[in-house]
Amino acid sequence: MSAHILVVDDEPDLEALVLQKFRRQIRDGAISFLFAHDGVEALAALKTNADVDLVVTDINMPRMDGLSLLQKLQESEGGISAIIVSAYGDMANIRTAMNRGAFDFVTKPIDFVDLETTIAKTIRHIEFLKDARERQAEAERAHASLSRYFSPNLAQRLASDSAAVELAGQRREIATLFTDIASFTALVETLEPSVLGMLLNEYLSGMTDIVFAHDGTVAKIVGDALHVLFGAPGEQPDHAARAVACALDLDEFAQPFRERWNKKGVPLGVTRIGVHAGPALVGNFGGSRFFDYTAYGDTINTAARLEAANKELGSSICIGPGTAAQLDPATLRRIGTLTLRGQSRPVGVFTPATLGSD
Repeated sequence: MSAHILVVDDEPDLEALVLQKFRRQIRDGAISFLFAHDGVEALAALKTNADVDLVVTDINMPRMDGLSLLQKLQESEGGISAIIVSAYGDMANIRTAMNRGAFDFVTKPIDFVDLETTIAKTIRHIEFLKDARERQAEAERAHASLSRYFSPNLAQRLASDSAAVELAGQRREIATLFTDIASFTALVETLEPSVLGMLLNEYLSGMTDIVFAHDGTVAKIVGDALHVLFGAPGEQPDHAARAVACALDLDEFAQPFRERWNKKGVPLGVTRIGVHAGPALVGNFGGSRFFDYTAYGDTINTAARLEAANKELGSSICIGPGTAAQLDPATLRRIGTLTLRGQSRPVGVFTPATLGSD
């Protein structure tokens, strides 16, 4: 860090002394100095030199003294650190200066070894504050980005502690669900853009709010379709139960949503949901430029096929055997048999017992 320091003092010889005593640091580019003769000049200099990191100011000066200058600095948004210079024994003014935000003080006559040490200590403090602000800003940017994909609790956790949840590719047990509105592509061709925008925004906002309420991760939104993960990136031992509970709430939202738009003359199709659980490769696969947390594998493909199978089975939620194996059988109802990819024999598929056939 190259520190930019404003020295404020009305003594005519001080500028030459400072430049002489700090000549090595100035030559090496570690420190640069500006000078002002009172608080009024100092404030003017700060307006035209936004990169000033530190103010070293005397107390007794004409027009505006050092204590008034400190008050102005404290009221400003920049939060510039300050070192106060005062006569030895003037503890009342020194105490006032510290109460007004001065980081440290040196006494007159100035001991330049002490001044150099105090400046070095203050610069380290400034570097610490800058680093903390940068980390905070980075965390806020990360939180804003991650909030598009993760529930608020998980987004906050990821943004504040990147090591808390590993985002690199890894194999893990998850549950996943897909949603899709029947015949939506054909419907899009018949709608005015303003109507389509209103419909989609309301639908996706409602659906993602439900996903986040169950601490799910929105891996992708493609048109009207959602791909949702449970058990990734954070551990969720009950990921299968969460996925089914989420699917039920999504269905409870989507059906009256459809009926409401149907009454407006928009023939919105039914929302179909497929749920499956099993191993998958999950992680951030967006390359160096994009954040794209998603999942790959047969578990994902199966969930997508289960979503499509609702049309044939006459259901709105189709649950695969990987999910069913982790749930109480009494909570499910068998609705059919499918031959899933990678398996030689048909297996049973299910829907929540609380749902009837469509």
